[in-house]
Amino acid sequence: MASRQAPEDEQGGGDPSGDLRSVLVTSVLNLEPLDVDLFRGRHYWVPTTQRLFGGQIVGQALVAAAKSVSEDVHVHSLHCYFVRTGDPKVPVLYQVERTRTGTSFSVRSVKAVQHGKPIFICQASFQQTQPSPARHQFSMPNVPPPEQLLDHEALIDQYLRDPNLQEKYRVGLNRIAAKEVPIEIKPVNPPTLSQLQSMEPKQMFWVRARGYIGEGDMKMHCCVAAYISDYAFLGTALLPHQWQYQVHFMVSLDHSMWFHTPFRADHWMLYECESPWAGEGELSRTNSVTTQDQQTWELGHIESSLASSSSPST
Repeated sequence: MASRQAPEDEQGGGDPSGDLRSVLVTSVLNLEPLDVDLFRGRHYWVPTTQRLFGGQIVGQALVAAAKSVSEDVHVHSLHCYFVRTGDPKVPVLYQVERTRTGTSFSVRSVKAVQHGKPIFICQASFQQTQPSPARHQFSMPNVPPPEQLLDHEALIDQYLRDPNLQEKYRVGLNRIAAKEVPIEIKPVNPPTLSQLQSMEPKQMFWVRARGYIGEGDMKMHCCVAAYISDYAFLGTALLPHQWQYQVHFMVSLDHSMWFHTPFRADHWMLYECESPWAGEGELSRTNSVTTQDQQTWELGHIESSLASSSSPST
């Protein structure tokens, strides 16, 4: 699954001699081929909800699609729908349809199946690299570099040492801290416990995959980014509400991503997440992702379904 090269190793992420190969490449996104355009994926991490993690399905589906195109094209976009709840007790089968193979663009349709029924469908578009006379992007926000920020684990430890933390939140934070997830997250301007009660639905994170992926395979970096995109950021839409209602579950409904420039998923990336709308049992969230050298490489949009009770969570 080779393609145009990602940027060379200039920061973070380690190197093959000094760091372990990313578990996202060796395990999570490593599909078993069963037949032509038919693959089987297994589960590395299952959330406490006992539902399959949406980012895993998106990432594995893009891996399956990428295996059916030529080496000289790169990932252009991804448009997905989650149609059934995934079963964490059985593997997922990925069926790829070669919808169109053109000279500039190619399209692949992927269906993820469990128990004989689709749980997820997506369309992936691939493109030949083309020069463009028109180029522009928004400026990157002025934020502290990741080296100056605490990671997710250190922040949770800081919250847990606060004597004013309510016990029910202490239990939840301990549960989060016990998870082994294959990505590193460093929130920008992390809130204090008191600030959580009045936050705007906007967040920024520095994020990267744990371990080393390497600069050679741009398609794999896109697959890793697809996995990351659904992990920690759904909660952005709940920031104005999380102290008012008890949320029972939140799941992705549809998920779109556009990939613009080469990048390294094992290097630090700035995720800007905001939720412009929530209502009618649904949440909307948009992302833009920028590398440390100020190249915007991905835009995304996710719609989610929310189940909550009307009684205050406190």
